[in-house]
Amino acid sequence: MSSLTLTLIQTNLFWENKKANLEMLREKIESIKEKTEIVILPEMFTTGFSMKPELFAEKMQGETVQWMKKIATEKKIILTGSVMIEEPSTNAQDRQYFNRLIWMLPTGEFGVYDKRHLFAFADEQHHFSAGNKKLIASVKGWKINLQICYDLRFPVWARQSASATENMYDLLINVANWPQKRSVAWSTLLQARAIENQCFVIGVNRVGEDGNKILYDGESSVIGPLGEIIYQKNKEEDIFTCTLQKEKLTAVRDKFPFWKDADSFEIIK
Repeated sequence: MSSLTLTLIQTNLFWENKKANLEMLREKIESIKEKTEIVILPEMFTTGFSMKPELFAEKMQGETVQWMKKIATEKKIILTGSVMIEEPSTNAQDRQYFNRLIWMLPTGEFGVYDKRHLFAFADEQHHFSAGNKKLIASVKGWKINLQICYDLRFPVWARQSASATENMYDLLINVANWPQKRSVAWSTLLQARAIENQCFVIGVNRVGEDGNKILYDGESSVIGPLGEIIYQKNKEEDIFTCTLQKEKLTAVRDKFPFWKDADSFEIIK
């Protein structure tokens, strides 16, 4: 059975300061001593959870994507996290903005996932366009479902398929800027997604205070397929590397094949 080694970077972020964040994150990535295959950064890791894409969004050919490509190639890792991205609209005069997770491979190839559930409480839907396609990556026989922050509150978007032969994914990764005030929901929902989908779940959140005086406790977590907490870090910055075993996941699914009883449904996009 294959194993998968991942590193979670829980960090404070410089508010709307791309240069400072990229320098800081490069230093943190360089400091990782363990051999790792995937490095996970928080949501909007260049700016914090800002609603100013017209000022800070970049094109896919821009500096941040090139920065990710360079680091992924140099360190021979997969690097992921979300950033503000600008795309042309159907109207050539307009621009569209996405809160986009980038899954950067060491070869320079990449996949993208645009956040589907925009956080209306912060007017995110007035500044960004919603995505409608999942990104399920494949690494060493592991299928990995990528999501962003508020997506965590919508279990149907994460639900395994009702296939009787195999699971849609083995690991759910959620990158976030999830506030301290709702930290109970964050930790509870991470466990719920693991239990109901019989998968590993990793949540990577930020810490500190942003430019809107919103506090973040982190509580980045690794959750096992029975809902057990393998790792959780509260309040402090941290870099944590863990190795997940496919054998453990298979044993849980074989012993408790609840996934075979899932309801069949269709999401209308």
